Amino acid sequence: MASHSDTLVVFFGATAGANGGKLGSDEREIILLVWQIVDLHEKKVGELHKCFVKPDTLELTDQCKEETGLTLEDVVNAEPLDKVLQQFQQSVSSEVKDLGRSSYTLLVDGPHVIRQALHPEASKKNLVLPECFFSFVDVRKEFHKCCPNADSTQKLALSSMLDYVGLPAVSEQMIGAREVSSMVTLTLCILAEPYNHTFSCVETVNYKFDSGTCSKTEPVDSEMVIRARGLPWQSSDQDIARFFKGLNIAKGGVALCLNAQGRRNGEALVRFINSEHRDLALERHKHHMGSRYIEVYKATGEEFLKIAGGTSNEVAQFLSKENQVIIRMRGLPFTATTQEVLSFLGPESPVTDGAEGLLFVKYPDGRPTGDAFVLFSCEEYAQNALKKHKQILGKRYIELFRSTAAEVQQVLNRYMSTPLISTLPPSPIVPVPVLTTPPFLPAASSTRDCVRLRGLPYTAGIEDILEFMGEHTVDIKPHGVHMVLNQQGRPSGDAFIQMKSPDKAFLVAQKCHKKTMKDRYVEVFQCSTEEMSIVLMGGTLNRSGLSPPPCKLPCLSPPTAYAAFPTPPAILSEAALYQPPLLAAPRPPQTSMHSPAHTLAYYPPQPHLYMNMNMNYTAYYPSPPVSPSTVGYFAAPPGAMAAAVAAQAHPAAAAASSVLPQPGALVRMQGLPYNTGVKDILSFFQGYQPELGGLS
Repeated sequence: MASHSDTLVVFFGATAGANGGKLGSDEREIILLVWQIVDLHEKKVGELHKCFVKPDTLELTDQCKEETGLTLEDVVNAEPLDKVLQQFQQSVSSEVKDLGRSSYTLLVDGPHVIRQALHPEASKKNLVLPECFFSFVDVRKEFHKCCPNADSTQKLALSSMLDYVGLPAVSEQMIGAREVSSMVTLTLCILAEPYNHTFSCVETVNYKFDSGTCSKTEPVDSEMVIRARGLPWQSSDQDIARFFKGLNIAKGGVALCLNAQGRRNGEALVRFINSEHRDLALERHKHHMGSRYIEVYKATGEEFLKIAGGTSNEVAQFLSKENQVIIRMRGLPFTATTQEVLSFLGPESPVTDGAEGLLFVKYPDGRPTGDAFVLFSCEEYAQNALKKHKQILGKRYIELFRSTAAEVQQVLNRYMSTPLISTLPPSPIVPVPVLTTPPFLPAASSTRDCVRLRGLPYTAGIEDILEFMGEHTVDIKPHGVHMVLNQQGRPSGDAFIQMKSPDKAFLVAQKCHKKTMKDRYVEVFQCSTEEMSIVLMGGTLNRSGLSPPPCKLPCLSPPTAYAAFPTPPAILSEAALYQPPLLAAPRPPQTSMHSPAHTLAYYPPQPHLYMNMNMNYTAYYPSPPVSPSTVGYFAAPPGAMAAAVAAQAHPAAAAASSVLPQPGALVRMQGLPYNTGVKDILSFFQGYQPELGGLS
């Protein structure tokens, strides 16, 4: 450490591209190293050393030539980086020994030359850097500590620091020599009276990335997290750490993102130790990993915890062993046992602690998913295991690839936290009161009391729309703002607003059409609730007119056996005629006013409502928000409840029918897409309650 070092080595570097505060941001190679030794005890200065470095790509940018004054002829005959680093180490060690000193620490003007230039280039060229390059002191931070009334660290420059202590600027004109001489002069000044400064703020560069676990309750600062996009799918957490070499990633701070199928999607969230390292990481936007460029963006702590956080004790115990290499196995036979997996891996790749180093991924009901994670104590054993990629176990080939602790958490969270069949709260006991339509559920009609907003910014929210509406906000019906989402659940740029009258809707369309929201103009059209309903169900509304959704099946109609009985108008007028996206929304029960006896509500077919398996997802914003745990859900009735509905109107027909008393009803579905899953079917029948195990 500098506080215990005998000497400082004032160090400077320049690249073939951007320099100064942008050093290393363009991936250009180092072409110049300059250094000079300062004896902290005797306040003596050694000889100034200057070495050119030959880059692999013999090209200097115009910016480099202008800022440094160097030309291609200066570096074409120089030694490569590895040779120059050897010369540096030999020269410094010899000079320190001649001074009778035993240790030294690098002193730099900002961290860029070490973190953004030297370490990334050495990593790409597979060079082993001397140990002295893994710790350094920053003259700006030391000066700010010595003179706290000076400018902030980011605003400090060598010239301003010299001026602050009353020293003239260095007259040296040569690049590198000027910077090093300025740092030496400044160092000698703050070492002497009246400052008597001690260099103690030592920064370190991690030798390697430490994997680990992250709890969902652990606080994560959003100023420390980035999202990397465009990663090769086979990249591991160590590969990502190598891409950010020179920057310190927090323990377990790499979380690979998975897609809906549990496969890596080429993105990762990375958590650094502080915001300074995060900001340096953002400067590596579009740097290369192999032949691919990687995009780097800001992310939030919430996003990181969603991917990397976990609460399972089983996972925590599995990952409690440190310094282990994790391998993921995919495609295992569902009947595979622990012993069969261990035998498949063989004696050349022993699993850490035998069976305890093997974690099978299972569904909540205990059924295997075909995935497993395996721990190995060293890289050699892991490499031996990876050689068995796509070899056969039983009658299936097994995929093996590197994994991370965050991926273990993410996979287990996905399979264990989400139930196989999404269940609704228990439905009310029969009889159920008739439901009146709440004010925020549009009853389809041709009255043009709605407006459509088109071209909204994707970041626009309810508050932005209300601000956009201005004085017309008071004319919006309660719960009358409907944001339209696309099939991926993201904002589509459209929204519908229910106004109190057609006149109010017309006025809004006239006054707000093509007004600006967040630098975008928004189109405002008057429309009817019928048109709004069809668009929300997946249809289109454009200049050519109204186009219903492609699939024209009636929306969630009761089974045909029950539909054969005509429903009295009294029930239909009071029944809840809901659109499919709203069927699972909580509805407060209300007592029917047209009859002293309780009647039952179900969802009859309507000619203007259509069901589309690829419908738009629509977000509704009731106010105040209601909690699904405190308000009951009213689902469409099973067979027995529908029988009761029909029996109320036609007791004789109900007695004569042998179909109605059955506890449930079967429905055959034809024309399903080949990739349809259980969740798709349950979503299609949202509002009904299918019996568990009733899908085949």
